[in-house]
Amino acid sequence: MSSCIVTKKSKTTIAKGTKTPKSSLTGRTTNPRRINKMSVHLERILRPINAFLSNSTSGGIVLLIVTVVALVWANSAPESYQAIWNAPGTLTVGKFSMTHTIGEWINDGLMAIFFLQVGLEIKRETKVGDLSTFGQAILPVAAAAGGMLAPALIYTLCNINGPYLHGWGIPTATDIAFALGVISLLGKRVPTSLKIFLGALAVADDLGAVLVIALFYNSNIKFTALIVALLIYALLYVLNRMGVRSLVVYAIGGIFLWLGVLHSGVHASLAGVMLATTIPVWTYIDRSRFRSMLIKASAALGETPDNKEGTIGDKKLISILDSVHKATSAANPPLIVMEHSITTFVTFFIMPVFALANSGVIITKLDPGFLQDPVTHGIFFGLVLGKPLGISLATYLVIKFKLAELPRLATWPQLIGVSMLGGIGFTMALFVSGLALGEGSHLNTAKLAILCASTTAGLLGFIWLYLHPMSPEAAEQDNH
Repeated sequence: MSSCIVTKKSKTTIAKGTKTPKSSLTGRTTNPRRINKMSVHLERILRPINAFLSNSTSGGIVLLIVTVVALVWANSAPESYQAIWNAPGTLTVGKFSMTHTIGEWINDGLMAIFFLQVGLEIKRETKVGDLSTFGQAILPVAAAAGGMLAPALIYTLCNINGPYLHGWGIPTATDIAFALGVISLLGKRVPTSLKIFLGALAVADDLGAVLVIALFYNSNIKFTALIVALLIYALLYVLNRMGVRSLVVYAIGGIFLWLGVLHSGVHASLAGVMLATTIPVWTYIDRSRFRSMLIKASAALGETPDNKEGTIGDKKLISILDSVHKATSAANPPLIVMEHSITTFVTFFIMPVFALANSGVIITKLDPGFLQDPVTHGIFFGLVLGKPLGISLATYLVIKFKLAELPRLATWPQLIGVSMLGGIGFTMALFVSGLALGEGSHLNTAKLAILCASTTAGLLGFIWLYLHPMSPEAAEQDNH
């Protein structure tokens, strides 16, 4: 039975006879076995969290949970729900001060970062992704266009003589997080090509939604502020052309761009899309130079002996790591760096906060004639019927005229099922409803119609695709 020693400084129990290396930074003794055990336990705790955050369906799950919480909160304690989002919040920097409600900060501020991510994704897809060539882009772009026109037409027909005709843009957008979340639940029953098609369609749909907001949902334009915003945008574009890659520079410029757009009367969220178009996509070094630098670093690393103090005490190793870091930074496009840095924040903070603030429909404040309301009809039938009709018809025409082909291993019934999922219009539809209808009872009507329609479209699309799986032969080809 070994005796134990307790140090006075750290109170750490160490088995007698165990060597206790000292850290060159703190001078304290440490127990390698204890550190290893702690790291193993910590890894076991963090592994499921990291797996959840990296899962493509997780964003949709969080949104669903938050939406339920918002509905329960809004109807069980409506006073506190409204008080939170209507409470004033002031941002002060020196003599500069801005005051808006918490809800306005979310919709005008945080959503600008959401639109920045949308803009970065659109730019990446048009440069190297599924929208980069005419052949690749024609099918999802046509599908997105059809999926916007048909719902807008149905809403217009339902509200042609009503005071809320301006809400035609509400049922035109698809929520990419929910749609991809639902299709991923089907696993191998749906070919990979259709999942890619739905992702590209959603990106093209986002671009259409941005254009709709920019062209039709802005008012009281203040040209002085708009000119200032455009000048800042032009400066950021020039910096891009001059070779400036620092994202700090673009972030600072983006803040001033947002302020200019906010005061111009154009919706502030569009500043995010504008900023995204100025972020560089090029690199300082090509692939061969980067490979050469990595080979040299690897060779130098192999010549470096182990040091008992670790990396901190090895100047040569630190120099090698620094050169690799610089080479990696030079080879990584700033657009990719920015997109990766904000994606998790947008998915697991901005979108849930937006849903919490905007999807809490207070049932008692609904118009008694909710089911007979033309706004309800326009949104519900626009999303549930208009989306699949528009997407399917546009896709059929493009393939009929031989401008594109049906996605690999996909069938027409499966494409119809994917078009049904296009009717999930949650996030962007809620956003546009606030712009189109403003405050009032009809905004609650629109929100509940969006929730009902998105749920119906998701369930119908899931059931349809579940009943029309790939054949065993197609599934085997898809795996290869």
